[in-house]
Amino acid sequence: MSVLSAIVLLAVVWFMVLFVVLPIRLKTQGDVGERVEGTHAGAPASSFSMRRKLKITTLWAALIWALIASVILWGGFTVRDIDF
Repeated sequence: MSVLSAIVLLAVVWFMVLFVVLPIRLKTQGDVGERVEGTHAGAPASSFSMRRKLKITTLWAALIWALIASVILWGGFTVRDIDF
């Protein structure tokens, strides 16, 4: 696996994990009952911390990326092993 392939794989995994992590423990304005006029009821309440979500995303993405990259580099599972 080349360096560029590793970076692309990390980017794909990172964004996939981000979309999984974003709705976890999210409290919306509709849930809290304090809807600000002009916003949607599904908008996050004031307790939303994007920095914390990005840290969690980076941690999990690095672990998942390391697992996938090690399987690719090990060579024990290749595209030829998949029945089409």
